[in-house]
Amino acid sequence: MKRLCVILFMVSVFIQPVLSFAENEGKKQVVVTAMDQIVVTASRVQEKRKEITTNITVVSEEEIKMSSARDIGDLLAEKGIGFVKKYPGNLTTIGIRGFKAETHGIDLAGYIIVLLDGHRIATSNISKVMTKNVERVEIIRGPASVQYGSTAMGGVINIITKRGKDKPSVFAEGVLGSYNYQEWSVGASGKVNGFDFSGSFLTSSMDDYETGSGEKYYNSGYGDKEACSLNIGYEFLPGNRISFIYTNYDAENIGNPYYITANDLDDYKNTSNRSLDFIYDGKTENRDFTWQIRYYDGKDETENFDPVESNPGTGGWPGWDDGFSRQKVIDHEGAQAQITYIHEDIVVTAGIDWMNYETKDDTWSPKNTEYDNPAGYILAKTFFLDQRLIITGGLRYDDYEVDMKEEGTIESDDNICPRIGAAYLLTDYLKIRANYGEAFRMPTADQFAADYISGETHYLGNPDLDPETSRTYEGGIDFFYDFFNSSLTYFYTDFDDKIEKYEPELGVKSFKNIGEASISGIEGEISFDMGTFFDLDYSIKPYTNFVYLTKYEDEETGEDLMYTPEFHLTYGISISDLTGFSANLNITHTSEQDITDYQYGTYSKIEKDEFTIANLTISKKIVDINDYGSMTLKGEIQNLFNRDYEYVQGYPMPGRTFFMSLMYEF
Repeated sequence: MKRLCVILFMVSVFIQPVLSFAENEGKKQVVVTAMDQIVVTASRVQEKRKEITTNITVVSEEEIKMSSARDIGDLLAEKGIGFVKKYPGNLTTIGIRGFKAETHGIDLAGYIIVLLDGHRIATSNISKVMTKNVERVEIIRGPASVQYGSTAMGGVINIITKRGKDKPSVFAEGVLGSYNYQEWSVGASGKVNGFDFSGSFLTSSMDDYETGSGEKYYNSGYGDKEACSLNIGYEFLPGNRISFIYTNYDAENIGNPYYITANDLDDYKNTSNRSLDFIYDGKTENRDFTWQIRYYDGKDETENFDPVESNPGTGGWPGWDDGFSRQKVIDHEGAQAQITYIHEDIVVTAGIDWMNYETKDDTWSPKNTEYDNPAGYILAKTFFLDQRLIITGGLRYDDYEVDMKEEGTIESDDNICPRIGAAYLLTDYLKIRANYGEAFRMPTADQFAADYISGETHYLGNPDLDPETSRTYEGGIDFFYDFFNSSLTYFYTDFDDKIEKYEPELGVKSFKNIGEASISGIEGEISFDMGTFFDLDYSIKPYTNFVYLTKYEDEETGEDLMYTPEFHLTYGISISDLTGFSANLNITHTSEQDITDYQYGTYSKIEKDEFTIANLTISKKIVDINDYGSMTLKGEIQNLFNRDYEYVQGYPMPGRTFFMSLMYEF
């Protein structure tokens, strides 16, 4: 009841200024800002935010610079985009609207898609993408299978790298912090005639950390992380650009400490992710047609090492510390081609996608698989009533085939997904919208064809599985003025044909479509720039965003869904001025949730406690010489109040942590 009162209060905070401005429509000139922001994720082409019929969140370059986050996982956790599962080292996944990415970052097994400049990166582990060369992050909340295919039930996270603009510039930065944290990075960006470039390189390391209560968490640090990002393009004709995008993440000697109650001192892993894109963007002289052709190639790899010197004993996985290493490699490649027709009050985009994954897994069966997924889609948008009424729609057809190479079997299926939406601009800054979308997740290779024995249980796949499906209805209102920005959305999702384990006979576990769930809730975001409102020379911006699930129920059992917090709230205040000073205090709160506790081998259902975490960042430009560049000093405190907290039961996060950085820009 208390949380419901909080939500109602926030709704009233949202509605009051909307009504006030509506009453005063026409009495003064309106300055529009965020409504005209250009985004690309919702329709796969550039469009203004006011033309979108779904709920989309954008984390801007300015917000990224003011954040204390160093990778996309920490950034989205800080911004409250969804509920996070974070482990020591380099594993972070996220959930949106009750749907989660797979715990270990396996791309095709979860319900959230992670994109890098518009294509999948074969993992949902968002800690593998650093923030250094990221321009912005666009997040679709809700289904997006029509645009991007399987697993886009909860949402899509599109990480967009920087593109060189204006005159060339360079930067170098050093960071020192608690637990012997060390980070060094360099980068360059700019545009010369038709040639543009932007890139960065970063390396970091950290020792084992202590929890908020001062307990040492051994083997929680890491030896070395390196990240490189490069975006190079050449515009050979107006509106025609060829580009090359390369990203590489490589982490070695990442501690794998297991539960702190059974702290393993020597297990570790090496992990990497790389991708290479070749893109051609073009348009006709009269701009009636635009197109994009892309080919990409990449690899995601993780190798776990399990020495026997420090077997954790009680609470450890039986037989896990066996002296062997286990490797999982996903080679992925794909191609995209689309063309867009723009004429007066209609925009139509048609395209084809092709994606291929080859997986080698030393751990479980099936050990060698190939997943092939060609697809075709059409997206349309049309305007009525002097372009104030916007109707969108789309349809996608996916064909997929899974080849279990060692088992010698091939399974295939197909799926059709529709979506339709509408938005109406009551004014240039006030929009109402509604959307219906379907989404799906294809069965994974192990669900199709598992055949292995673990302990006393024999796991077998089921080749007759159907895709999991969802139907989502949502409605919302967006209000974007020059000093007050807000969005409020209600959503309801029916989730059908959930694939779950069952026991067809004693000692055997298989998979079948037996689960159903309903998820509904309210999500919103509000920010108010007091500096702009009072015509000051600096910005003071309090902000908040929240998600409140009114229902998240397993229809088979009538119980709440596991690993799903009811309430997630982020709030804070940011300050910046024209002399290079900025500060940001950010607080996130995650409510309790039902989980399975594996720590002591009991596999019992418990309620995980709620927690609140605060981060503070302050930066100041201390030297600014036009001919010689500038230097900025930045201080950060993560876990400001030194709380004991954990995103995953048994894996506590660091206590109060300090960082100090110095950046030179020229």
